Amino acid sequence: MESLLRMSNISKTYPGVKALDQVQLAIKPGEVHALIGENGAGKSTLMKILVGVENPDEGAEIHFAGEKIRLSKPIEATLKGISMIYQDLSLFPNLSVAENICIGTESAAKGYARVKWKPMKARAEKALAELGLKVDVSLPLEKLSIAKQQLVAIARSLVFDSKLIVMDEPTSSLSSGEVEQLYKIIEDLRNRGISIIYISHKLKELFAVADRFTVLRDGKFVGSYDKEDMDEDKLIALMVGREVDVINREENAGGEEVLRVEGLSKKGNFKDISFSLRAGEIVGITGLVGAGRTELAQALFGLNKPDSGQIYVAGKKVNIRTSSDAVKHKMAYIPESRQTQGLFLRQSITDNISVTVFGKMLNKFKLIDRSKEQKLASEYIQILDVRPPIAGMNAGQLSGGNQQKVVIAKWLSTEPRILIIDEPTNGIDIGAKTEIHKLLRRLTNKGIGIIVISSELPEVLAVSDRILVMRRGRISGEIAASEATQEMIMNLAVLGTKAGGSK
Repeated sequence: MESLLRMSNISKTYPGVKALDQVQLAIKPGEVHALIGENGAGKSTLMKILVGVENPDEGAEIHFAGEKIRLSKPIEATLKGISMIYQDLSLFPNLSVAENICIGTESAAKGYARVKWKPMKARAEKALAELGLKVDVSLPLEKLSIAKQQLVAIARSLVFDSKLIVMDEPTSSLSSGEVEQLYKIIEDLRNRGISIIYISHKLKELFAVADRFTVLRDGKFVGSYDKEDMDEDKLIALMVGREVDVINREENAGGEEVLRVEGLSKKGNFKDISFSLRAGEIVGITGLVGAGRTELAQALFGLNKPDSGQIYVAGKKVNIRTSSDAVKHKMAYIPESRQTQGLFLRQSITDNISVTVFGKMLNKFKLIDRSKEQKLASEYIQILDVRPPIAGMNAGQLSGGNQQKVVIAKWLSTEPRILIIDEPTNGIDIGAKTEIHKLLRRLTNKGIGIIVISSELPEVLAVSDRILVMRRGRISGEIAASEATQEMIMNLAVLGTKAGGSK
């Protein structure tokens, strides 16, 4: 079968690093094709070249629908029938659903300031109906759940009659039920002859949807494989080129108490939360989406003021009203969304790492000492193995896993005693996941108490000493990690009671 898309000899060189080296990719009509590799393997760069965000080096060839193309801007890709749905969706939350779907189409009257609202709304409703979603398209997009916003992004590609849709980590913010709904939509798109490039670090997800796999490693093409010739172990070996060590969690009762929470409540978010955290201990907090986990973390860090309850740090009652208060008490918080909450994407790695200790970066004249900044950045780039190790590179140019390492470095530079980290490996490949899990364990060896919030049960079981399960804003149970099973956790999350089972 002739390929819908064929990319050949794709190379991309940035100052000091070759991001892609003679990469190739072929996509058949009506197939779901998984593009995989570790963070920094070149997946994002390859897709940016495809949709015209980046220009490749000389010698690259791209053929789409039988035509040789060279795109210089994303709108050109859209008009050719290539759409990309980014992990952060790249929509306009303050605009209506209809505007988000139809922006750039001819629903706006040419040469006039007036918009043709009626045909725009009809076109948007038709596209959403094809995906099984019925909403008021005049509503602001921000009023919709993340899952429905995902459908809006897909609907946008349909109004442009896309033949190829790129989905980058499409399930990163979806519940299990919403993921199943997305799978059904992907199957429907495949049956209609639409091709999909599917990028995800969740291996089970890839095997659930993909027909074929293309693997990149260190900016090079490793190979393309049919699903029936692949299994998880083989896929991991191809991705990382080495064996991946799974961390062996050692029992750790922790040292002195560094944090205690008593009866913390916030109307509509969580109620009567009480627990403690010791130095050198990892407490995992899990539960279903909407259980109040993130809201609790934000309250501890002064971002979501509770209505009642007490917080004690190192045995002393504290009043944490702002994040600055939390930092003064040697607390650090790494949020779920590194792109919207954790980083200044247009600033350098150096600027991102040093921003939390800005005062320490000044010289006697109260001016920024660039040598101090660079020394600090270089130290954490080496410790965390940030790739590429270019301190002056903008954070937005890094892969997801390396962006996460920069966020972690930014807060480690404050030398915290308490670290709260929300979804630490969301959208990160298996090799980088293991690195971050090992890093968390190394931090406990330094006496840091860590709270890990995660929706991934294997992750919670792998890194935690104790596990707190939240349900409807309350702690429904606490389990020693050595005794916990996935079934126990899910029963506490769904039913509020324990049950036996196997991990």
